[in-house]
Order: sequence, then structure tokens, then C-alpha cells
Amino acid sequence: QVQLEESGGGLVQAGGSLKLSCVKSGSGYSVAAMEDMGWYRQAPGKQRELVATITTRGATTYAASVKGRFTISSDNAYSTIYLQMNSLKPEDTAVYYCNGRAPQTPFGAVSAYWGQGTQVTVSS
Repeated sequence: QVQLEESGGGLVQAGGSLKLSCVKSGSGYSVAAMEDMGWYRQAPGKQRELVATITTRGATTYAASVKGRFTISSDNAYSTIYLQMNSLKPEDTAVYYCNGRAPQTPFGAVSAYWGQGTQVTVSS
């Protein structure tokens, strides 16, 4: 089983910065086989949306709304991923969720794993 635990959320003024962390833990095939992790966010009354992703090879993707302001990274072991958020705007206010995708067995279907989320609030 895979566990994902986020930290680093909080309250910040517009224009400020925050850095989120997500630690991957657990045992089993899925932990080692996870090659795709990322951050999603969900604002009140809105659908959960992709923010950024990173693979074990370091390939990254970003939502258009955060490109140039947010940076996703990982440690060398791909056990922790980060989201550096700069120039924050009130519209960035949301619960931020860590996500990972991995098969449970070598030839099994890919499953999605989620953390419990961390609140980010940007005041104007």
C-alpha cells in the first residue's frame, strides 16, 4: 500500500510564497513502481484540477494557470515531491492534494493514490 502525506500549506498574502511537500511511504510493488506523481487542487464549489506533475525521469507538466509561478520537483529517490509556489494569487486558494499513479502488480492496471490534502489560503 502507498501512503502520501502532504505538508506545508497555510495562509499567505497575495504575492507571497509557499512550498508544499508530499512524502511517499508504504510497502509493496506500488511504492517502487510509482513513476508519476503530482499535485492537484480543489477550490470550494469547483472540480479538482491538475496543477503539476513530475515523473521519475524529471519530466514535468504544469497547468497554464500556474506556469511560470509554480515549480514541481522531487528528491533523488523520488520519495518526496515538492511544489514551490511563488507570486500566489487569491484564486490559488484551494485544498492541494498529492497524487501518485502506479500498478499494484507488474502487469496490473494503474491505480491512483491520494493524500488527505493541505489547505492553501491566499488573502488579497
